[in-house]
Amino acid sequence: MTKGVRIIVASILILLIGSVIAVVIVFRPSDKKIVKILQDNKVIYILDLSKEKDRTFRIEAANGGWNDITIKDGKICVSCADCPDQTCVNTGFLRSEGVPVVCLPHRLVIRFADEEKK
Repeated sequence: MTKGVRIIVASILILLIGSVIAVVIVFRPSDKKIVKILQDNKVIYILDLSKEKDRTFRIEAANGGWNDITIKDGKICVSCADCPDQTCVNTGFLRSEGVPVVCLPHRLVIRFADEEKK
């Protein structure tokens, strides 16, 4: 193997290992239990999932649409929505700090809070 080929193989291995590490960091489950629900970039709820009872509630959007939010077993998700693509519903339960649950048509975001609930 020539020196150039060894450098290319080593570079590819470094990129592959770096990519795997990045994916693990971004998608690792969060141990945080405080979540923020934002609509139009304004906080509308701050919830402590460790204290919330299992329930479902609806958030109405300014455009007349809606999202049903479900809290179950200390987890939160958008369980139903009237948006056309259903990306927010298909995202499932909020698991990672790096990947929030987002509904673009209704400008809704569910993410783990940066700070503790006051």
